Amino acid sequence: MRPVATADMIITNGAVLTMDPDLPRAAAVGIKDGRIIAVGSVDEISRLAGPGTEIIDAKGATVLPGFIESHMHLFIGGAELENLQLDGCADLDLLARELTAFAANRPDAPLLVGQGPDYGIFGDTAPRLVLDKILPGRPVALMAHDHHTVWANTAALEAAGVLHGLETSDGHEVVMGADGLATGALLEPEAYSPVMRLGGQERTMLGLASGREPDPAPSQAERAIDLAHLRRGLAHAAKHGITSIVNMDGNIYTLDLLEELRSAGELTARVRVPFHYVPEMKPENLQTALEMRARWSDEWLASGFVKFFMDGVIDSRTAFMKHDYPGQPGYRSHGRFAAETFAGLATRIDAMGLQIAVHAIGDAAVARVLDGYAAARTANGASGLRHRIEHLELVDDNDFARIAELDVIASVQPPHAPGCSGLPLEPTLSNIGRDRWSDAFAWQKIAGPGAAIALASDWPVSDISVLKGIHSAVTRTAWVPEVPDQRFSLEAALRGYTIGGAYAERSEAYKGSLEVGKVADLVILDRDIMAVADHDEIKDVAVVATICGGRVVFQAGA
Repeated sequence: MRPVATADMIITNGAVLTMDPDLPRAAAVGIKDGRIIAVGSVDEISRLAGPGTEIIDAKGATVLPGFIESHMHLFIGGAELENLQLDGCADLDLLARELTAFAANRPDAPLLVGQGPDYGIFGDTAPRLVLDKILPGRPVALMAHDHHTVWANTAALEAAGVLHGLETSDGHEVVMGADGLATGALLEPEAYSPVMRLGGQERTMLGLASGREPDPAPSQAERAIDLAHLRRGLAHAAKHGITSIVNMDGNIYTLDLLEELRSAGELTARVRVPFHYVPEMKPENLQTALEMRARWSDEWLASGFVKFFMDGVIDSRTAFMKHDYPGQPGYRSHGRFAAETFAGLATRIDAMGLQIAVHAIGDAAVARVLDGYAAARTANGASGLRHRIEHLELVDDNDFARIAELDVIASVQPPHAPGCSGLPLEPTLSNIGRDRWSDAFAWQKIAGPGAAIALASDWPVSDISVLKGIHSAVTRTAWVPEVPDQRFSLEAALRGYTIGGAYAERSEAYKGSLEVGKVADLVILDRDIMAVADHDEIKDVAVVATICGGRVVFQAGA
């Protein structure tokens, strides 16, 4: 290989996994002006060194394209890093100790927020009554790990004005008790937003809850708080090797804040932000999606896609199913968009040249989205926009092949499968029903017909760690012997977090693999991941350095 220029940076002595089929393995990479100028052997790349070249010795460890997080919530996650982290807590005594200590250190907090207790922690008792015993005088809210349910105490419900109920649209509910008061269980954003507003985190949730802009406009002090949330989230992502983020909630305000960080040289990952279309909107609102694309469409900040929620989640039985939930005859939940409505919207958005991404967890929700995409194809022809379905946790046996046939991206979150990353089996498996387990989290049944796969965490729903996500993808065990093995190979998992993610966001021409001319986004691990004999040890692999646009944005120990 003939030298082409003096490199700004050289990464050498690495086990380089390029994700380029023409040169899958290498030992060194040369970088200049934020792009890759050479990939090859140590001797070849060393010729590009000059007096000012920064040399990074990978010491035999894996070097990969920077991880692409294909489904996460940056703004929300950054804010929630400051909340009480409960991570699957199922013990009421432990909850009481943690919450009491948390409250003592925050005597002036208007709302005490905890993250991620187990869904079954309250048993059959109204959550507000349990929380009242722990902290009766101060507003408390606990956010479920999936962000579809909040549990609040009486003080929080009273302060938010929902103790006596709240009228919401279908799919959102303030659960009421026999005494005529709210039980404390708040299902979906419309129900819990009034409570979360007490703590000042409502602006971070707007892109998820309503897709609207803050009204009134934030003050300079509030804007400074929100910028700090995003900085915190970006730093957390960089620590885990993430150089590209597909944010799955959004509005203009989120992009405007990210633009301010870019102008200040503080943007440490490439971010895509959607226009979130909710059932209360009208098709004319899609003009905002076009405006967002017009303003942001470069390699660092981009929009160009529309996000929908078709249903809720399995654990709260708000996922839209084709069959009755076990023990609830006649109850299947419902789709948030009628079939005809969604098909019309999908056809319209497809014709506008915008990608579509839809949260669909239940098999009826997945089928409705596929029907909408099929309608768009019939009306407009094959657009090549690579519309997406997010999660696909239960798929009807007749729909697996349709995912590939319609060129739909399957956006899958390995840590969401029950039993992975410490996630309990219940209530998910019981809510699915044993006769459907073979179609649940059926990754290989999705991939088998040829569907394109992108992998993600859905942070802060799950741990942001890509290495833990890879661990889940390759070590998942079947719940019972008759359920097929759904694990990914290590190679497939790595592709799902790199070139697979780039393909899903239609950016594979400039990122996702280590090739000459592509952006210099890389992650260096602390060992050769392909040499790890026991895949269970992958969860212990660490990120040593993260490089985005040719700049080191995270270095272990720095």
